[in-house]
Parts: sequence; C-alpha cells; structure tokens
Amino acid sequence: MLILGIETSCDETAAAVVVSGQRVRSNVVASQIARHQAYGGVVPELAARGHLTAILPVVQTALDDAGIGRREIDGVAVTEGPGLAGSLLVGLNAAKAIAYGLDRPLIGVNHLEAHVYANWLSQPNEPPPLPPPFPLVCLLVSGGHSELILMTGHGHYRHLGRTLDDAAGEAFDKGARLLGLGYPGGPAVETAAAGGDPTRFDLPRAWLGDGYDFSFSGVKTALLRAVAAYRLPDAPADPPAAGGLAGPFREHTPPRLAAEMPVADLAASFQAAIVEPLVVKTVRAAGAFAARAVLLAGGVAANRALRDALAARVREELGDGVQFRSPPFAYCTDNAAMIAGAANWALRRGAQIGWEADITPRLQLPTTTT
Repeated sequence: MLILGIETSCDETAAAVVVSGQRVRSNVVASQIARHQAYGGVVPELAARGHLTAILPVVQTALDDAGIGRREIDGVAVTEGPGLAGSLLVGLNAAKAIAYGLDRPLIGVNHLEAHVYANWLSQPNEPPPLPPPFPLVCLLVSGGHSELILMTGHGHYRHLGRTLDDAAGEAFDKGARLLGLGYPGGPAVETAAAGGDPTRFDLPRAWLGDGYDFSFSGVKTALLRAVAAYRLPDAPADPPAAGGLAGPFREHTPPRLAAEMPVADLAASFQAAIVEPLVVKTVRAAGAFAARAVLLAGGVAANRALRDALAARVREELGDGVQFRSPPFAYCTDNAAMIAGAANWALRRGAQIGWEADITPRLQLPTTTT
C-alpha cells in the first residue's frame, strides 16, 4: 500500500511516500528555520503563510522522488494534531483536496503517535527493520512534549509519566537563548556542549520521587543564575520589541555576555542535567513493566548525548534481552514519512476520516488501561 503523508503541524512543510508502513520511497521537508531565527522561535502566523507557499511544490517533489504518479497513491495521510492551528489547517485542506480529487481514503494521524512509529521506518534503499516487540516503553521528547509511554500493542498506550512544566525541547531552546546560541536551541546546545565539561557546573536534576514524571523548570532557572554572573551590566534583562511584532514574537536580540563566559561547559552541564533524568526514569520504567524494547522518539531523539546515554544504560541494566531503538536522524524531527508510516497502522484501526474532519491543535496520545 502506497501512502502519501503530509505534515504541517509546526514550521516544517513535509510530504512523503511510504510503502506498507515501513519502506520510505521519498521524504521531502521544506524548513522555515531561517524565517523564524530573527524571533528566537516559531511565529505561528508566519509559519502558516510559509506552508501555503510550499505545500503543493513539496507534495509534487515527494511524488517525483518516489517515481510515482498521483493515481498510484492508495491513500492520503495528514496530521490532525497536535500543533499550531493555522499550520495544521494548511496541511489538512491540501490533503482533503488531493484525496477527494483522486477518490482515495483520507487518514487522520496523531502527530505524537507518528513520532513513535518513526521507529518502524527504514532508511531509503534499505530493507525495513523488524518491528520492535511488545510490550515496549517509549520516551517521546520534543519541543512541545516529554512523555514516557508503555505500549502494549498497536494503538494501545498507557502514560507512565510526562513533564510537569517545560518539555525537554523547550528547555533546550530556552537554554540556548540564555547562552546566546541562537535558534533552534537543541542542535545549538548539543554543538556547544561537545567541547565542554558536563561536571563543571552542578545543575540540579528534578527526580520527583519514585514516579516517572519530569520537570525542567528548575535546571532552566539554575542556568539563568549561572549565566547572570557573566551578563554585562548594561545588558537589558529582556530584548527590546522590534520588527512590528509584540509579546513573545518580538524580534530576538541575543543578550550581551562577557567574552570569558564558559559557554561550552555551561552547555554541557545543562545538557547533562536534562539527559540524566530522562535516561534513568526510562530504564527504570522498562524494568518495572518488563518491556522487551525501549524506544526513543521525537525531535530531541536526534540529540546524540541522549541517544548514546540511553542505549548504554539499556544495555548495562537490562541486558541483551531488551532492544533499544531510535529512529534514523531524518525521522526524529518533524517529517511526513512518520505520518505516512503511522497511517498504515491507523487504517487497521479504522482511522479513515470524512470530509468534515477538522484539526485538533491540543490532541493527546490516545490511552488505554491495558
């Protein structure tokens, strides 16, 4: 089955063609990073306008790269949510038009579920991987979500824990801004941390007892205090408004910081304080629920420190009997291959949606009690 996937939940305009939920024939992503860098984050209105310009060329490129015509598609999958309302609408309306014009089923996909199913995807020109065994524990970490999930079968999820404040990706973005590293924050912090000492600054870890919830507001505040010692006296506490946008969407001016500030050590210490609780709680949950596999998913799954630390701890504490899976880097951040891949499994659960379907910006991962 050939599924065309469309993803526009935030600022990436993406389309892909995937065969039978695993084999990727094409995966096209049009990034808007340059558009939003001046503001230090995504501006929803600008993101939606960017999708309007890019969506049709991106879809056509995905079909061309897959070497197929429109009528060879068996179904059209699109992100229903969660995400930015304006961005989601562009993708949904494009998917409706394509599916209606071709008389093909329209499949609504939960963006969070798609991140999980990125672990089922193959690299281009490689055979599909063997599906991970159930039950499994998945750490889903992105700019908007940090969740620990027990998955007992396709479509059967149980939340074990989640962030009580900032998501891990959001914390990385805010930390990068404090350090003057720019946007997007995750890759910027990771690059700076590569040359730093993660033990130089003793930043706090929020363990929150024996549960599986996370918290990153404390380490963010600790970083703020550490950076304050290096902030130049005449530096404003907040960047001035500019660019005609108000509030959180004003143009971002990096803080003026002393040249001797140990950015690499601060970045490494900050990254370690985020990674350690994620790794420890995930492995503890996998042991407690007799998981046969541990999955890593979401945009933050592209962080090598997290991937390496989680893989090592799974191997050391759970042994060879428990698999560790993380998606290829191209499928960690937002993409349409994961949307098309997840649609294959969603179709089996009757996820085809009608023409009256609407977006759900605050959509959650569906949970069951089993």
